[in-house]
Amino acid sequence: MNAQQTANETPYQLKCVGSLTEIAAEAWNALFPADYPFTQHAFLLALEQGGSIGRKTGWLPQYLLLWREHTLIAAMPAYIKLHSYGEYLFDWSIAEAYQQHGLGYYPKLVLAIPFTPAEGPRIGLHADTSGQQVMGLLQAGMQQLVERYQLSNVQCLYPDPKQQSWWAEQGYLQRYDVQFQWLNNGYKSFSDFLAAFTSRKRKQIRKERARVAEQGISIRTLQGTELDDAFWQQFVRFYQQTYLKRSGHLGYLTADTFQRWGQHMRDSIVVFAAYHQQQLIAASLCFRSEQTLYGRYWGCAAEYDFLHFETCYYAGIEYCIAHQLAKFDAGAQGEHKLQRGFEPVLRSGFYRFQASPLSAAIERYCLDEQQMLKRYMDDAKQQLPYRLSD
Repeated sequence: MNAQQTANETPYQLKCVGSLTEIAAEAWNALFPADYPFTQHAFLLALEQGGSIGRKTGWLPQYLLLWREHTLIAAMPAYIKLHSYGEYLFDWSIAEAYQQHGLGYYPKLVLAIPFTPAEGPRIGLHADTSGQQVMGLLQAGMQQLVERYQLSNVQCLYPDPKQQSWWAEQGYLQRYDVQFQWLNNGYKSFSDFLAAFTSRKRKQIRKERARVAEQGISIRTLQGTELDDAFWQQFVRFYQQTYLKRSGHLGYLTADTFQRWGQHMRDSIVVFAAYHQQQLIAASLCFRSEQTLYGRYWGCAAEYDFLHFETCYYAGIEYCIAHQLAKFDAGAQGEHKLQRGFEPVLRSGFYRFQASPLSAAIERYCLDEQQMLKRYMDDAKQQLPYRLSD
């Protein structure tokens, strides 16, 4: 990519690299919030070096970098995609429409965290740089990739609210997704949290938790050095068995990726592990920031009554209360989360399609989808278990 200059002749240079090994971890991490785990150099490099992304997986890294003289001032995790798996804000309907009209939909460019539908920064910025200041230059870099590889569209998935306006101002179409998030309203304990429920819903949660204990299962929170090689080997087996049963494959993530996270990101990882007769039988893997717990991966050796709810939801809520975290983002999908106190929230993705006979239809589709998901979110709020305020 060619160097470009602003009106005051300050030199900028755009660069695209295919591996994070080409950029120092310190330079990359300096552009992103220190406590947000998913844009950290170690998180993304583990996906890459662990073989979870790359040419064989249909995720081809194209990390966009913007330099001002010798200082890295902006960066984006970007990937050329040959399919739409692992994105969560899915575009299968649009891809199918392209196919029906004899148009090529893949490859496309996706700015996202692979396999991670967690809202967060998608553009990393130097402390003295604004998004509006560099968006034009970054857009030029993306357009060069579009032309070079004949990409049908560019997508930015789950950007945080502060960055959403940047994409809207560039004329991108906005799509919505509905997720479910637990909010800590100053609860002192899990019982204090349940006190906000209706009587019937409160009894149901207590019954589910009691049933887990009745099966002789205990839950432990594992962090730091407790996440040793033996744990990761067992967890990977759980993860693969669960994916195989649910989806017919072993999951998107490799054992090597998990091991690398355990080596380099253990301080950002929280695991809720279930034991029966002193044997590990299931575990829920989470990441955390200063204010948010992110539920990510789950696996089990066998099915037990309500164990998924205990390890993936209730233990996480207790952890958030004990550590005074503001939010628990338990991941994509799952209307059953509503009955357990997770509230519906809107998430966004931004899209720019190359001109085609479908351009007008896609714009209408996005607008209709927005309205539909707003209505769905309003309906979902009616299913929450909380008592009505006086």
